[in-house]
Amino acid sequence: MLARSISAAGKTWRVYPSGFVTQYDRDEFGLIFVHGTGEAREVRVTRYSPLHTRSREASFAELGDGDLLRLFGMSQPSATSPEAGYAP
Repeated sequence: MLARSISAAGKTWRVYPSGFVTQYDRDEFGLIFVHGTGEAREVRVTRYSPLHTRSREASFAELGDGDLLRLFGMSQPSATSPEAGYAP
């Protein structure tokens, strides 16, 4: 799956489907927003419910830039998310 790019909070973010599967299986998918590389890399994570298709890749492709910006606004730092390696 190719990443998409958006501009948010004055930065360019690459957006990827996370691949993480929750208990809701095909009713909820995760997205990872990445800005920068190496030590300066920022990662944010969010989840969304697909509106039409239940395929992760197809539902990601259906999201418009406005949808991605809205989801970015609801994202959380990677340190609080299992998609990015957080373990309680």
